[in-house]
Amino acid sequence: MDAETFEIKAYPEMWQELGMDVARFDKMRLMLGEIYGKTFLSQQNRPVRMAYFDQTIAEIHGGRIKELLAAKAAGRPVIGTFCVYIPEEVVLAAGGICVGLCGGSQGSIPDAEKILPRNICPMVKSAFGFKVGRVCPYIQVVDFVYGETTCDAKKKTWEILDTMVPTYVMEIPQMKNESDRTMWLHEVKEFKARIEELSGKEVTVDELTKAVRVMNDKRRALQRLNTLRHAKPTPISGKDVLLIEQIAFYDEPVRFAAEVNELCDELEQRITAGEAVPSKDAVRIMVAGVPMALPNWKLHHLVERAGAVIVNEESCIGTRYYKDLMAEDGQDMETILTDLTTRYMNIDCSCFTPNDERIDQVLKEFRESQADGIIHYSLQFCHTYNIEEIRIREACAREGIPYMFIESDYSPEDVGQIQTRVEAFLEQIRG
Repeated sequence: MDAETFEIKAYPEMWQELGMDVARFDKMRLMLGEIYGKTFLSQQNRPVRMAYFDQTIAEIHGGRIKELLAAKAAGRPVIGTFCVYIPEEVVLAAGGICVGLCGGSQGSIPDAEKILPRNICPMVKSAFGFKVGRVCPYIQVVDFVYGETTCDAKKKTWEILDTMVPTYVMEIPQMKNESDRTMWLHEVKEFKARIEELSGKEVTVDELTKAVRVMNDKRRALQRLNTLRHAKPTPISGKDVLLIEQIAFYDEPVRFAAEVNELCDELEQRITAGEAVPSKDAVRIMVAGVPMALPNWKLHHLVERAGAVIVNEESCIGTRYYKDLMAEDGQDMETILTDLTTRYMNIDCSCFTPNDERIDQVLKEFRESQADGIIHYSLQFCHTYNIEEIRIREACAREGIPYMFIESDYSPEDVGQIQTRVEAFLEQIRG
């Protein structure tokens, strides 16, 4: 594949059957393909194994949707989600599929703003707009959407979304006390009951244990990838790792883990050979903050176009999703569900208070990634991350870590401003 010929494949008849606005979605498809080609396929010295992930994007609105439709035809539930707090193991144990939903594009926001307030998070508006505008095959194919209560904009939007597509909301506690753990365990059990009802299949200890291993293998593969990118010099661009992290929410987990491990084998060879991306003396940047839902590649593209390389994402699209494994030795349902609850409570979302764990984790990942500086990235009107940024900034000041905060949305209007700030930040680091 190359930048000029790359195209996201069209499936107009299937999209029509899903009730989509085919003409409008086809324009978005062509635009996304063009942006992808320029952003990813124009890179030099990419790992050969990135071809699988390029092909996944080419089929992201076609081949993968066909797989989901086949699963539904076989009686397997398909659950859509916007958040890493969904207990995926439970879905897998019932024979179901968990897929991320679209939520990182400016194109669907005008649809959302016909209903929702303008001054809320772009990710919430984008996700909601994809359903309103009928321009996301994933939200058209799911049996229900999993929602959670990590922010006010989300939990109120779920009420409206539920009138358009069945939406199951799971309460996420805002603290990590023992009473919160008890409540969360109850929520997990309620979610399990809902999945069993939908699938008509009991979630057994054996099936749940297998699902735990599948998810742990997927996380181990991503952990391995993230460790390898920390090498000096790094063998893969930050854009390519971000892409893989985004695809993790869409692809079949066993296949995905195998492909990531194949890529990691190649990266180990590149490290031994001293192959660098983009250059051996590139400034190394760690990004912390909000998730970057596909196709939000703006910050990574600007940073790496300026000659730096991103070597870590402390976010829900990054390490928050895969840094914690789950115990695999539970012998009964109560133990496994308790272990599952414990694992998910270790995710350091900014919705929690206090949240000292996240501050410590940011500093830990900065050291492990051998980064030269941190960019804290947040979306407009994301109050929890915007306020928690103050504590991240103070921690970086105490540690003498070069630091910059960027607040943005999905539009291209601030690209010039961000580029200027990024270039100045990199010059500051270079001295």
